Amino acid sequence: MRRALVVVLALLLVGTGLFWGLTAPKRLAPDRIGSLARADATRGARIFWVGGCASCHAAASAKGDDRLQLGGGAPLVTPFGSFYPPNISSDPRHGIGAWSLTDFANAMQRGVDPEGRHLYPAFPYGSYRRMAKGDVADLYAYMRTLPAVAGDAPANALRFPFTLRRGIGLWKLAFLRGDGPVVALPAAATAAAEAGQYLVEGPGHCGECHSPRTFGGAGGLDTTRWLAGAPSAEGEGKVPNISPVKSGIGGWSAAEIADYLATGFTPDYDSVGGSMVKVQANMAKLTPNDREAIAAYLKAVPGVNKEL
Repeated sequence: MRRALVVVLALLLVGTGLFWGLTAPKRLAPDRIGSLARADATRGARIFWVGGCASCHAAASAKGDDRLQLGGGAPLVTPFGSFYPPNISSDPRHGIGAWSLTDFANAMQRGVDPEGRHLYPAFPYGSYRRMAKGDVADLYAYMRTLPAVAGDAPANALRFPFTLRRGIGLWKLAFLRGDGPVVALPAAATAAAEAGQYLVEGPGHCGECHSPRTFGGAGGLDTTRWLAGAPSAEGEGKVPNISPVKSGIGGWSAAEIADYLATGFTPDYDSVGGSMVKVQANMAKLTPNDREAIAAYLKAVPGVNKEL
């Protein structure tokens, strides 16, 4: 009996050690972090709007310049609980004003905060990991120019076992993929489509909402149904198919897609609605070339007609 107890305890210790080692947060290698000396806040503004930072981290009712007040936004209510977007303003106490570029890059591309804790994948670092290190540095430089906002956002209100951050390490091992392209574009894809691929699959993180997830909605993105629509993360309704098929946006021309991103009006003169209102407001801040590149990618990407 005593020997069996020793064996059980030994197995528990080994199992705990394996779990702790496998789930350890992994940071970027120093050569994967950009240089602040070459960072440009003006270029960073473009990445800020493509990345949709204000959509989550500004107040839900914010308009105009108030969208640059990043003190924390409305909760994302999901079957796992409520995620509260944190204060990411330049305030050094309540926001990220005291973060170094290294801290910022690790949060953006590895989902690890300065204290070495896993960040929840409600923050789309799975897509941001595809960003060029220079763009991350530019975004950091721009974020430092934005207003400091005092006050902390509420803590996440999650159900057990999702309260255990260390378990996110297992999620990353199982579902977090590399930083290469999600899909292969046709050999004849234009330079504009290739530029759009970077914007959509990387900073724009469009697939995080428009693609379904594996493992009952708790896993990684199902890239076999890339941009084919998904259940809403908040449990009601569906996010539409934006791949180039009849059930998606296959009937839209590239010019109509670009115009929708600029104006919020569909080809049949309906207007943007739901959570896409904030996204379209971000897209309107981009140059026509960027919107045309996104449109070119959405016309070139493989179409998916599978039902959810």
